[in-house]
Amino acid sequence: MTASMIKLTDLRKEYGQFAAVKQLNLEVKSGEVFGFLGPNGAGKTTTIKMIVGMMQPTAGSIEIDGIDISKDRDAAKSRIGFIPDRPYIYEKVTGMEFMHFIGGLFRMDPDDIEKRGMELLRLFEIDHVSNELVSGYSHGMRQRLIMASAILHRPRLLVVDEPMVGLDPRGAKLVKKLFRQQADHGTTIFMSTHTLEVAEQVCDRVGIIQHGEIVAMGSIADLKRSAGALEKFEETFLQLTGLSDEQDVTGVVEG
Repeated sequence: MTASMIKLTDLRKEYGQFAAVKQLNLEVKSGEVFGFLGPNGAGKTTTIKMIVGMMQPTAGSIEIDGIDISKDRDAAKSRIGFIPDRPYIYEKVTGMEFMHFIGGLFRMDPDDIEKRGMELLRLFEIDHVSNELVSGYSHGMRQRLIMASAILHRPRLLVVDEPMVGLDPRGAKLVKKLFRQQADHGTTIFMSTHTLEVAEQVCDRVGIIQHGEIVAMGSIADLKRSAGALEKFEETFLQLTGLSDEQDVTGVVEG
């Protein structure tokens, strides 16, 4: 039986009287590519921030690879690589200096950082700017640098928030291939995305969150069947979240 890499039990996050996440229960297996989908404001990013240890839950528990993050935060976080939706990087360092900074946080050997860091920069096709300041990088190049740094320490879990933001088609294709290869080698991928096509192409299972609660979970095929065997996953998603793809804009256009 495959072990759980992520286990969320009765997870809840409140902001004053508002509950952004409500009694969330979820398990993601080792080596699985799991898509975490939902409309804006559904609770995706809040959940992700709790999983990676950036935010404390109001109630409930989070286990990463069997480790309760509230009891041993460092051990849990050492297993995680995180790719945020916006690549915030200190600009007065070079790409390779940034890799050394990240590797140092995970207590990697400097020689290993140098060797693996260059391999990853080459994989993401930014090795030619490895010694240039990040301030001169385009948004897409920064996103590639963040991705390279996130897998530098060989994490067992890769948490990704909107991975395709800022990437051109070639970069997006590379990332989708990378996710599948990482999963095939045992890494768990937990991915939040608005790009339903990416979820359909890459994910083993998906969970759909709406108003802080999971409203559907399973493979893409399972969810299509539960929604009445709709042909397009986009239609399935809209139905399961109660959203309409037939918004009336006549009044706006004519008025």
